Amino acid sequence: MSKTAKNIKEDISTQVTNEIISLADLDNKVAEIAYHKAETRDFAPGHELDDWLEAEQELNLS
Repeated sequence: MSKTAKNIKEDISTQVTNEIISLADLDNKVAEIAYHKAETRDFAPGHELDDWLEAEQELNLS
């Protein structure tokens, strides 16, 4: 089962309350969301940057 941006954001919120999250961890979460976005389009090329920026926005990082 793939995680949604909401699930990943909840994971981050839990981690924030328990510890400091490194930038690498946040980067990995953004990458995970972006991957799932690409997966829903069957990895059609040309949307990589859009996927990444949307993932950042969903995590309120941008």
